[in-house]
Amino acid sequence: MVAINGHSRTGALRPGASSIRQLQRQPAAGRPRAGTGNQVAARRHTLALLVHGPPKSFRTPPTETCYHVNLTTKDRTFAERADGSTTTTDRASGLVLLPEQASFVHWTPDAEQLVLKIPRSRLENHLGELIGQPVVDVVPFDLAFDLRTPRGRSLLAAVKFLAGELERPGGLRDVPLAREQLETFVITQVLLAARSPYSNVLTDSAQRSTGNPIADVLDYMERNLDKRLTPHDLARVGCMSVRGLYAAFQRELGVSPMAHLRKLRLDHVHAELLHGSARTMQISDVAMRWGLFHPSRFARQYQDRFGELPSETLGRRAN
Repeated sequence: MVAINGHSRTGALRPGASSIRQLQRQPAAGRPRAGTGNQVAARRHTLALLVHGPPKSFRTPPTETCYHVNLTTKDRTFAERADGSTTTTDRASGLVLLPEQASFVHWTPDAEQLVLKIPRSRLENHLGELIGQPVVDVVPFDLAFDLRTPRGRSLLAAVKFLAGELERPGGLRDVPLAREQLETFVITQVLLAARSPYSNVLTDSAQRSTGNPIADVLDYMERNLDKRLTPHDLARVGCMSVRGLYAAFQRELGVSPMAHLRKLRLDHVHAELLHGSARTMQISDVAMRWGLFHPSRFARQYQDRFGELPSETLGRRAN
């Protein structure tokens, strides 16, 4: 049996597939026990709906590998983390439990929550892509956040949409690429809605992108020219699809993102060769340092851009 929001249908669960599993329910004085509900196994994180039951408290040890994001949609939930943070969230409030901390949670009889379980590596890698630098430690989110703010409302709407699509026959759960993009979008909304030391950086990035939709991608390119970047990598940084990335670059710069990336790399190689010495400098080393890994292709592209071979540029300084 698979189910969500009280609607159910029978069906086999396939290993590795997105699915919605109904947790075991046992009647207690005419009501389900606390903590029962419906769970959605999305591709990279899990979404669950916890339904009402008798008042209940529980303590959780550090998960080490996951963040838990609880969105209270009915009644109240009390939570405390090992760092001393405490909160009581009413409807339209959320809380974040951190991977490395034990937590205590108590909910009232009629409380309902949407709960996201997000792998630590997935969230931290995505944050690193958004800010253009690696995130190596647990993100110290504030315990509580407001779902009534514009960003909070966006997060709640995104989570509800994800739940609906994973249950809907023929929905995005059957389209892996679309499902992955939606899950990434939900993680972005978590990072924007829940306060952390990275919030100002993310806000500044969003404001810069308002005037130039590819500003973050351009900045990321400049700081990662030595890496093997793909269109998919750049689309994630820009929070858009690959098709949207190509359209934005064509609109803003009149070229494809990979053509612009190649131009940046060639320009850096050219500048280095202009000031280098033919006795001490290896052209292939310079090219690879700037992310140009195919010698014959590099030489042809360099000549197309500058009208001469790399060796001619380097030789001019010696003359």
